[in-house]
Amino acid sequence: MMDRKLAAILAADVVGYSALMERDETGTFERLTAIRRALIEPEIAKRRGCIFKLMGDGLLAEFGSAVDAVECAVSLQRALNERNAEVPQSERLELRIGLNLGEVIVDGDDRYGEGVNVSARLQQLADPGGICISGKVVREVEKTLTFGFESMGEQQVKNIAEPITVYRLVQEGTSPEARLARPPALPNKPSIAVLAFENMSGDPQQEYFADGLVEDVITNLSKIPSLFVIARNSTFAYKSRATDIRQIARELGVRYVLEGSIRRAGNRLRITAQLIEGRDATHIWAERFEGETEDVFDLQDQLTERIVGTLEPTIRRAEIERARRKRPDSLDAYDFFLRALPHSYANSPADTAEALRFLGEALRLDPRYACAHGYAAWGYEQRFLRGGFHPEDRAAALTHANAALSTGGDDPQALCLGAFVYATITHDYDRSINALDRALTLDSNSSLAFGLSAMVHMFNESYDRAREHAFRALRLSPLDPMNYHSYLALAWVSLFTARFEDAVKYSTLGIQVNPVFSILHASLVASYASLDRLEAARAAGRRLLEVAPGWTISAFVRMDVVRPQLMEGMASALRKAGLPE
Repeated sequence: MMDRKLAAILAADVVGYSALMERDETGTFERLTAIRRALIEPEIAKRRGCIFKLMGDGLLAEFGSAVDAVECAVSLQRALNERNAEVPQSERLELRIGLNLGEVIVDGDDRYGEGVNVSARLQQLADPGGICISGKVVREVEKTLTFGFESMGEQQVKNIAEPITVYRLVQEGTSPEARLARPPALPNKPSIAVLAFENMSGDPQQEYFADGLVEDVITNLSKIPSLFVIARNSTFAYKSRATDIRQIARELGVRYVLEGSIRRAGNRLRITAQLIEGRDATHIWAERFEGETEDVFDLQDQLTERIVGTLEPTIRRAEIERARRKRPDSLDAYDFFLRALPHSYANSPADTAEALRFLGEALRLDPRYACAHGYAAWGYEQRFLRGGFHPEDRAAALTHANAALSTGGDDPQALCLGAFVYATITHDYDRSINALDRALTLDSNSSLAFGLSAMVHMFNESYDRAREHAFRALRLSPLDPMNYHSYLALAWVSLFTARFEDAVKYSTLGIQVNPVFSILHASLVASYASLDRLEAARAAGRRLLEVAPGWTISAFVRMDVVRPQLMEGMASALRKAGLPE
């Protein structure tokens, strides 16, 4: 049987050890050995600690007391700072230290387990000469020790399933200037730095194009309230510098970094862009964009639009996955909101109930969370139209829609959701279209706003605008989980204008995006029936009833989302396919 115990674990390693060894292998080894014997080992023993593992460039030590471990770490860093001030730059050694309190497995003189692994990951997060501490250690020592602790927020680290609450230790007497020089903590929203794109053409003229493109991308991303975007002057400081992406993300305090390159071949420009998660330098998304150079400014605008339109939903997906990995007891309003989104996108009765549960928690923590109101409005609208037409669901949908419109005046996502629900429930298209136009003014690259605007214009029978906005949404974000709205708008415009083959095509494409959205299945049935392809219509009808077993034509008509004559026209087509009344 394995022995276990609670222990404070200190992990330390030498900064840049490989490079130091490459420059002066013998001297580096001798200096590290001397410091270990004269300073590190005696200090650990003095604080009643015990080294249980030595590596070439670091060590792991166990302490029975978290206070002893913290005081030891501080003493080590102070002593090294004093030593480094007295020796040449080439002979200086700096440590990174991580501290954690957790259960460890005892195996003779060695220690294993997550308590040890977390310490090692914290050490990797520390600044040169710095100390990173888990939230468990801070809670244990903050009332006893006089050091300051700066939050770094929740950090997802390699091979640890759940995020860790991390703090930097600020030693007594640290100057405000030194504290400000420390890497900033991550903001509580998606954060991104867009680096200058590399000019690979050998043509200095393309340098200006590349810089202008990046400036436009930064400007357009900055218009999205849900993103924290680093200013151009900060990111361009890294231009032409060979710097590790992890270091850039850390120094700028962002979770994501966008980098890219530009190459000219004849009269064509090729631009590559890739989005990287900064903590572990993990690639999330990569894309190639091409165009003719004849009208370079028009090309720059097109490329900016495509990059920005693709980035926002990509970052959103990455943030959702990050929220899913967090511990339930550490979720804040933003995390609850992120957890709701996949269920909102699914738009099925069971998923809608789960989305509303998460959104309710988000609004309990932040009652003025405009985006949460917008998605809650949409959830109650879904439940009202396809869950029995209960008056309380209609009232809740309107309450949250109005809250989204009133509190989200500068939030395009909240505005477009509130406007869409308000249009669906009240048929007040003027107010809704005004709100959608404002959302598109705030963010002219929002695929969500264009898709929902397409739906509202379809309800309003302004079909040309509906088609224009639907195609714009699909171009901006071809893989967006909300694209089924755009396809539905295109399918119904096609149905109402007797373009039944197009209606089949768009209904089918919409079902591929969201296979459980019953309205698209009904649209496909009506499209086939309008073409007198009754066998295909009946087959589509069977799939509809598999997705929504209680579905009826009367309930479909009762949704009343377009003019009664149009709803009745679809109902007649659905009856031809033999669907239940």
